[in-house]
Amino acid sequence: MNIYWKKAIKVIPGGNLLYSKRPEMFLPNKWPTYFKRSKDCYVWDLQNKKYIDMIFAVGTNVLGYGNVRVNKAVLKTVKNGNLSTLNTYDEVRLAKELLRINKWADMAKFARTGGEANTIAIRIAKASNKKNQNVAVCGYHGWHDWYLASNLKDKTNLNYHLANNVKTEGVNSSLKNSIYLFRYNDIKRLELLLKTKKVGIVKMEVVRNVKPQDNFLIKVRDLTKKYKAILIFDECTSGFRQTQGGLHSEYGVYPDMITYGKALGNGYAITAILGRKKIMQAAQSTFLSSTFWSERIGFAAGIETLKIMREKKTWNTIKKTGNYIIKGWSNLAKKNNLNIEISGLESIPQFRFKKNNNLLKTFVTHEMLKKGYLATNVIYVSLAHKKKIIDLYLTKLDKVFKKISEMKNPKKEIKIEEAHQDFKRLN
Repeated sequence: MNIYWKKAIKVIPGGNLLYSKRPEMFLPNKWPTYFKRSKDCYVWDLQNKKYIDMIFAVGTNVLGYGNVRVNKAVLKTVKNGNLSTLNTYDEVRLAKELLRINKWADMAKFARTGGEANTIAIRIAKASNKKNQNVAVCGYHGWHDWYLASNLKDKTNLNYHLANNVKTEGVNSSLKNSIYLFRYNDIKRLELLLKTKKVGIVKMEVVRNVKPQDNFLIKVRDLTKKYKAILIFDECTSGFRQTQGGLHSEYGVYPDMITYGKALGNGYAITAILGRKKIMQAAQSTFLSSTFWSERIGFAAGIETLKIMREKKTWNTIKKTGNYIIKGWSNLAKKNNLNIEISGLESIPQFRFKKNNNLLKTFVTHEMLKKGYLATNVIYVSLAHKKKIIDLYLTKLDKVFKKISEMKNPKKEIKIEEAHQDFKRLN
């Protein structure tokens, strides 16, 4: 086990603060775990070993690590003062820019994490829709009580949406019958919930592992209007990756509320909740407040990040790169006679082996790490992933695929510990 990780688990419950960055999720006892520096698509560990990063901080840095312009905007904020008794007008500037992009929305609120943003959205929606307070959910939406309560009735409820057997100790038991789950593309299940469970809020990711089928998103929108339920899209992961704004705009389906995160600040903490005025005004009838929601580093980073995205039309480049990666994976699998399934967004493509997936995925991570890559079966595409970088990555991956194709019995031949099972979600 990494000596630094041994120290960490003694002083931090679980070892770190983000579940999906735990070393056992990638390569138990062998993952570098800690970084000293990051720039563009490179990461240096505590021993100054340099890696090419394909995982990219779970999708936060669309512009690449350490973007000069974003950092300059942040440093200017630091120099002039990040907090004071007065508010920063950058809140208004960022709100206006987000509303310019999302013309269906009228008002915005801000937070610093995706979990906070989704919980704020649920609170506002409940304050607005007092008649039917129950929530129908499809996807992954954070760690707060309202969401994890899905597992109070049956600890397997979140298996499809988050991970297997999610623990719920400490979650408010009174929420047990307030959250109901439906699978993506299962419109009949959603209608049943709206009919029979007093559901007044529908919260979902726009796209999960598969694309919407049979006008699924349009039908969701129609049902929520029919039953007077508030529709909230969670675009904390998908937003600002392959569209200017939310992925929902590609399908022409517009919600009542939306949450954005991750890519919005290019690595700096800023998330947003947008919505229609009639609903958002309900925020005034409940208590929502936090000292550090008003710090201005996040706002400065968000404003500059959106400006760069607009100038460079980053979503076009990222989508093109993602398609190039998907084609590369497909060609390598065919060349090496491997049976893989490719899915996900073009900006967050992923592959899985049809047989022994987790074992082989772990082997890929192990072998690519030896070649200087932080890589698994998912890539969060960024502007820093230039064609030269991707071509080199595919060349290295080809050699790993070749090793796998030559195995007669992977379960006997692979001697490393398997990665723990991860999120079953959009990415």
